[in-house]
Amino acid sequence: MEARRIIVVAYEAASLLDLACVTSTLEEANWHGAAPCYEVRVATPGGRPITCGTGLTVQAQLALERVTGPLDTLVVSGGVGHDDAAASPFIVAHVRRLARESRRVASVCTGAFVLAAAGLLDGRRATTHWQLARELAHRHPEVAVDPDPIFLRDGPVATSAGVTAALDLTLAFVEEDHGPELARTVARNLVTYLQRPGNQAQMSMFVAPPSPANSLVKRTVDHIGGHLADDLSAAALAARAGVSERHLTRLFLRHLGQTPGRYVRQARVEAAAHLLASTSLPMAAIATRCGFGTAETLRQAFLDRYGVSPSRYRLTQSSALG
Repeated sequence: MEARRIIVVAYEAASLLDLACVTSTLEEANWHGAAPCYEVRVATPGGRPITCGTGLTVQAQLALERVTGPLDTLVVSGGVGHDDAAASPFIVAHVRRLARESRRVASVCTGAFVLAAAGLLDGRRATTHWQLARELAHRHPEVAVDPDPIFLRDGPVATSAGVTAALDLTLAFVEEDHGPELARTVARNLVTYLQRPGNQAQMSMFVAPPSPANSLVKRTVDHIGGHLADDLSAAALAARAGVSERHLTRLFLRHLGQTPGRYVRQARVEAAAHLLASTSLPMAAIATRCGFGTAETLRQAFLDRYGVSPSRYRLTQSSALG
């Protein structure tokens, strides 16, 4: 079988980790596959070396403008230089050209801005780093931006979240191309998960943004985190805070961007995800501890949040550790 041609597009101030996550994962697949699986090349404008955001220099293997298809996969990296890259008619034109000659197209993190500038995300669902998702949606209203998933695939186009989410997306490519056994071997050798579900939320209670500045909201959030099995209805939370439900909802929307009910559901399902990955507790016990009442209620909430069942999620975590 002929190795699949992969082109990774880089530019000035691209992220070194964006590049490494893709290239190292595919190289690992080459090491462990029955035959070389991928021919991976980094292409830059003019084939010139680039200085990554870290200050380290990366030598390109190809000039972007000289790359011709057909390609298996075109991947556009992200990085602090993504704005300049997306504003470059040269880079955008060649990304658009090569996309037409590729079986699939992908971006890492803010590389989505380059795909969007090339019109490759028009009418599609896409994601990027959660901090810049709103900016992507503002600049490109024709793109259905979803800030939650680690990665998204819409037809032949895939987009991934911040930096290391490229590992998850690339492992998904390896599994699609060469089967789950090779993907599992690669994941184990990289000491990473095989693989976090693409729909897993970027933001979790365990990597949450700073506590809300409003003291009442902060006290309520702290109470929720420590009493997931209690009555956490909006009425109960408002009574405990000494304000009306309407006022509490306004405060949550202003400081957290969501209603108390939505926040509670998110807190409960993320706590359940943590217990599924780190304990052998039965599903019913996790449901009770996290305030869902029944395993079926937990299952529905998990499907809504992550797009996979709790049992499937637990299996992916145990596979990663195995």
